[in-house]
Amino acid sequence: MKNSVRKLVSLSLAACTALTMSVTAFADEPYESYNYDNWDEAIPSQSGYTVQKTVNGTDMGLDRLSDPADELYFSENASVSLNEAKDVFVYNDSEIWVADTGNNRILRLDTDYNITGRYYYVTGESESGAAKSPDGTGTAFNSPQGLYVTKSPSTGLETIYIADYENSRVVRASVSGPTELTLEKEFLRPEESLYNSTTYNPTKVIADGAENVYVIVKSVNTGSVQFSPDGEFMGYYGANRVEVTAKVIAQRFWRKIASNEQIRGMQRNVPIEYVNFDIDNEGFIYTVTEAPVNTDAVKKINAAGYNIWNNALGDDYVFGDHTEAVWDMATNKTYATRLTDIAVNEQGIINVLDFETGRVFQYDKLCNLICIFGTKTSNADQKGAFTSPNAVETIGDTVIVLEGSKSRNDLTVFERTVFGEDLHKAFSYFDEGLYVEAVPYWNEVIKRDGGYTYAHVGLGKADLKNHEYKSAMKRFKIANDKKDYDKAFEYYREEWLQSHFTGIAVVIVILFLLWIVKSVMRRRGRRFRDLFGGNRKNKREEGSDGLNV
Repeated sequence: MKNSVRKLVSLSLAACTALTMSVTAFADEPYESYNYDNWDEAIPSQSGYTVQKTVNGTDMGLDRLSDPADELYFSENASVSLNEAKDVFVYNDSEIWVADTGNNRILRLDTDYNITGRYYYVTGESESGAAKSPDGTGTAFNSPQGLYVTKSPSTGLETIYIADYENSRVVRASVSGPTELTLEKEFLRPEESLYNSTTYNPTKVIADGAENVYVIVKSVNTGSVQFSPDGEFMGYYGANRVEVTAKVIAQRFWRKIASNEQIRGMQRNVPIEYVNFDIDNEGFIYTVTEAPVNTDAVKKINAAGYNIWNNALGDDYVFGDHTEAVWDMATNKTYATRLTDIAVNEQGIINVLDFETGRVFQYDKLCNLICIFGTKTSNADQKGAFTSPNAVETIGDTVIVLEGSKSRNDLTVFERTVFGEDLHKAFSYFDEGLYVEAVPYWNEVIKRDGGYTYAHVGLGKADLKNHEYKSAMKRFKIANDKKDYDKAFEYYREEWLQSHFTGIAVVIVILFLLWIVKSVMRRRGRRFRDLFGGNRKNKREEGSDGLNV
């Protein structure tokens, strides 16, 4: 019965949404936007983002690399397109860096997506065994898969970290010009016994404010490999937990009673390695795990390596689609979320890229789902749809998705719609606790999407702050927000008691006095109704019969 009611409410909200949304809302997008209500049901929603443009190698001006007269000239055979590009990074909202993996090069673009730098080599002596540059002064990159750019606190120079996959090294280099990187440090395979992997193939890299380096290494599932600024191996950081399933529980039980030989034959349950990460301006590291998992799919890790988004503490954090298996009406297929990258902007907005569906799931800094956009397709010409989405990044208010398929190899730039602008303004006030200031924007959201759950939550919190508790209760009931509903009901009850206190007090006093009088009369042997003339009535009745006259 309860499930039926939930489904009925969800259908009603969806119907309201369909009526309030413009027919042209989906006209410019190759996908139908949706969101989740508080019953974890997917319902239609407006698009928060729309495709601004796509940028390929020609748009970037990569033909300059094959022009002998150009300062960026590399060779007459230099590729004019990206090739299986794996990573994109935005530095200081003014530069866009791309790890063009298949072409063994790093590209630098300006905010108009025009090329301003290209890097095939790093100048300086290397201990990695990487191939020498033609002039012998440096070494060539070989399948660079990740990069991170920052301003070095120690030198004040623009510094780039590159996960040079096939060369089994991480490079730290200063940017010396449009074509030259100067090697500062190489982070090679640790020699310590604690590092027990036979291989060392870095895929992603970041650095914190103290210039400590964190490296994701393929086949290492004990967290990221951590180095000090001078290259000393410091151990592992932020390992995932083993997901507790029925199979894991059963195996733990059998290990207690099995023989050593049987234990050796059992499959080991180990953490799943994470595939990507990002760091915010406060030093928190955000990680994503690509395999379909519920445990530690997305983490926010503090300096001690502890995940502060921990469902085990009773909180509820969900990233990607809310169920393990989702049926996609458009493709007529069942899929599971497979997160592959994460990007956190300066405002704390979190963008998580799902490789399986090509969708970007966007959250506010409190992990509330803002919107979902993007999709997957086999049509290489379809804007806003992807075949092999490898990375997500933000620049200003726009979101960039890097497509790495051979047929595309481009950047798709998403910009906010009017609906998206209202959402972000509302959430920015909401996250700061400025609930009343967010009201105009939540109202605009509801005009376009009557079923948007958090609009009702936001308006309910504003009513709560304005002491309009009955209205707040209605809002929270629509959103199925039981916790806030209970709070509003508690305040409403207190307010009602306060406003009716005098009347309630008078009634209580009267009842108390009557109880005292009744008790006194009972002790004297008189009935309580005699106080109101009951005894006189009885006497009159006796007199009329002539028995006592």
